[in-house]
Formats: sequence, structure tokens, C-alpha cells
Amino acid sequence: MSDETTLATLPVQVTDRAAKQVAAILKAEPEGTMLRLAVTGGGCSGFQYDFVLDDTKTDDDLAIEKNGVTVLIDTMSLEFLNGSEIDYVDEMIGASFKVKNPNATASCGCGTSFSV
Repeated sequence: MSDETTLATLPVQVTDRAAKQVAAILKAEPEGTMLRLAVTGGGCSGFQYDFVLDDTKTDDDLAIEKNGVTVLIDTMSLEFLNGSEIDYVDEMIGASFKVKNPNATASCGCGTSFSV
């Protein structure tokens, strides 16, 4: 998906920083490995973001391709993530993927869990 208008209309955006970090992680993985973002129950705010490596895309996954890497999101998680941006930050307290989620009404201090 290299068409900029198509990328701009995706329900979830991936920043260049996040795509670069995914690429760095995937260098050590077998070809065909992708990053999967899922929303699961738990965390101190009710839901949490779960980032895992996956080599299988299912029919109902949204596959976001950016700078040669693929991020997968299942349809159930997409309901919670619509309009979000996946970024990668390297701060004094640590480096991690961050989800800027406009649907979250509250989140924990570390940003890994949220409520809607």
C-alpha cells in the first residue's frame, strides 16, 4: 500500500519511527514475521495493549504496511483502536511502542493500559 491517500485513510496509523523500530526487531526474526497489536482485558485501567510477533495473518486482520514492515490488528481490537496512532518513543524512562488512542477515556501512567 504505497498510495499516500490510502495510508491516510487507514483506521490506525503507524509512524515512521514505529516502522523503523519494527524493522529493527524483525531483522532477527524469520522472513514473514509481522508485529501484531491486540487489545486484551487487564492492566490497571481495564484494557491493555499487547504487542507480539506473529507469522500468520488471518482473514479478518487489518494489515498495515509501512516502510516494508507489516502491523496486524484483529477486528475485535480494531474497535478499540480506530483513529489511533502507533508510535515508538525513546525517553529517559525507557523505550517502547506507544499507542495514541483517541477512544481511551483514561490510561495508566506507563501508557500500556486504558479504559473506554
